[in-house]
Amino acid sequence: MKLIRNLAFLLILHSVVFISSAHPKDSTSFSLDSSLLILKRDTAQKLEVNSDFWQNEVYNPYKSHSQKFPFCISFLSETYASPILRNKVITSRYGWRNNRAHRGIDIDLITGDDVKSMFEGKVRYVRYRRGHGKIVVIRHPNGLETGYAHLSKTLVKANELVKKGQVIGKGGNTGNSRGSHLHLEVSYQGVFINPEYLFKFDNSNKIRANSIWVTKEWASPALHSSKKQSEIVVCKSYDEAMKSKVKKIHIIRSGDTLWDISIMYGVTIDYLCRLNSIAKNSILRIGYPILISR
Repeated sequence: MKLIRNLAFLLILHSVVFISSAHPKDSTSFSLDSSLLILKRDTAQKLEVNSDFWQNEVYNPYKSHSQKFPFCISFLSETYASPILRNKVITSRYGWRNNRAHRGIDIDLITGDDVKSMFEGKVRYVRYRRGHGKIVVIRHPNGLETGYAHLSKTLVKANELVKKGQVIGKGGNTGNSRGSHLHLEVSYQGVFINPEYLFKFDNSNKIRANSIWVTKEWASPALHSSKKQSEIVVCKSYDEAMKSKVKKIHIIRSGDTLWDISIMYGVTIDYLCRLNSIAKNSILRIGYPILISR
């Protein structure tokens, strides 16, 4: 019986050596454990990141590029790595804020907290900017870029490869910031997308779909309020994206009243108040958007 086992073992070993010599470039490795043959394959693959418009000195290298809508972003994973270890409390959302566009979300943290990369990728930009303070921008294999701003310290360098969940810096309050927080931006070829359209910022760390079609609505801060989460309906196909309706807005100008706006667009004042969660006597601030239709 022992002789039969030894013969069988030698036969298997001969087959393995034959396969290995027939494919010298194969990354397969072998190890012996007692009388068992264990086959191990190195599945690690070289990380590939699109190098088009790759610049380390420019925050947004896509300014000369015109992105057409809708466009699709695909994910291989169902989850992302949380950029912070704490519960993700959003203090300011993607949208219109203080008469200007807020192109990301603010997540509460304490100065010195670890800030992590949401996905594997390659660091494209590490610098200090007047508004963002110390910021790290990482480009990921699917073309998405994530930016981590107001850091107190950066721990990576430009052109460095990073892993999903790797610490890339320390949270802080640098730049134009009123208190320590992480300003998180998500962009694709120069288009800054509402992060909450792509990701759930709860403890599940879920990506909303494997393939997400982005329309102008989710790349236009003027269509959203930084004070409340927009109603999110994810487009998972080209047809859904084409059928989705883009919100209509009006930018408040000097002398505008709710009555003037209601007459201009053929809607009632009550409708405008309900749509924008305002009262009839609310002060309309010049430069602010007001929704006309969903």
